[in-house]
Order: sequence, then structure tokens, then C-alpha cells
Amino acid sequence: MDKLVKTVDLFDCQVPYLKELFAEAEYPWEMLPKLKGFIAALVEKGIPGYTKYSDGVLVGENVKIYPTATIEAPAIIGSGTEVRPGAFIRGSVITGENCVIGNSSELKNCVLLDRVQVPHYNYVGDSVLGNRAHMGAGSICSNLKSDGKAVVIHGDENIETGLRKIGGILADGADVGCGCVLNPGTVIGKNTSVYPLTALRGVIPGGCIVKSMETIVVRKVL
Repeated sequence: MDKLVKTVDLFDCQVPYLKELFAEAEYPWEMLPKLKGFIAALVEKGIPGYTKYSDGVLVGENVKIYPTATIEAPAIIGSGTEVRPGAFIRGSVITGENCVIGNSSELKNCVLLDRVQVPHYNYVGDSVLGNRAHMGAGSICSNLKSDGKAVVIHGDENIETGLRKIGGILADGADVGCGCVLNPGTVIGKNTSVYPLTALRGVIPGGCIVKSMETIVVRKVL
């Protein structure tokens, strides 16, 4: 099972205003230090069909934001996205279309492509979530090592990132069960599903079912 970690292997970005960002990043975590400036520049330039929600925040068409949600700049919320009660978007967040940012979920410095769901009590910091990625209730992306050192991606070979904060990298179609913890720098491959209450680390191949870190099986194609 190949432990793929390059951006092109994990994501099919069809969001017009994100294509340049994804195309320029050999590895997805390379986007993270650029996000604040990238989003701020897009907000200043404007996106066709998007309107100003507040200073530094753009929203697309048919976006639903509940009154008790908080969105800090800079941020861009894609068309058709729902931001539910108590959600806290702490800035440097950009999403594609038809996402769900759920009740009491907290996001900061992250990218969500189309149809991503972080619907209940999730923390997503310094992370990249691909098309249709889903995080079950209470699952979190831990983004800082206990020793504060730079995050190393542990795949087929170790990759020194030089970044102190990297959360989760969820490829297109990745599905994380309720109550999971993604340790800093965890990469989950395309269309891989993870059982609830699993502590994850390293690089998980695509097309798998993760029952535990010791039991990872290839998904059967019916």
C-alpha cells in the first residue's frame, strides 16, 4: 500500500479560486503558511458572485450563517455552505461549496474543498480537507506536538516540514469516525474510512478501512 503524500495524489481541486494555491504546493502542508495572505488578497480582489459579510470576510451565494456563529477575518465561505450555531471560525479559513461547519466546531488556518463536513464539535486547525471529507462528531485535528518541535510526516520516508503546526491532511473522500484524534501531521488517503475512537498518526494509504493503527485493511471493491 503506497503512502502517498503529494498534493496531486490526494486532491482534485476544482474550486476556481483555490486551483492556483493547490497547483503551487508540492505537499499540502506547504499551503498553510501562505493562507492568511492568500485569503486576504482574494478578499481585496473579490470573487464573482461573492459578497462582503463583514470586514475581511466574503461569502458565496446561498450561504447560511446562524446568528451565534463567529467568523473572524480573513475568511471566504463557499456558496451553499452552512455555518451552524456556535461555530468559531478563527481566521485564515477558506472553503469550497456546500460545506457544513457544525455546531461548536472550531476552525483556524485551514482549507476545505467542496462538500466537506465538520458537523459536530470538531477542531480543525492548520489542516487541509479534500472533497467530501467527513469528520465524525468530536473528532479533532491536533496541530501541535507536546514538545513543540516541528512536525515530521511519517510516510514511506520521513519528511521534515519545518512547521510547528500541522493538523490533519484528509484526502478526497476520507471519512473519520466519531471521537478520533489525528495527531499532528496525520495524512489520510483518498476514500479511506476510520473506525470511531481511533488515535491516528503517520500516513494512512488510500482505499482502506482503519479499524485501528494495527489493523488497516484494503477496502473491497464491489
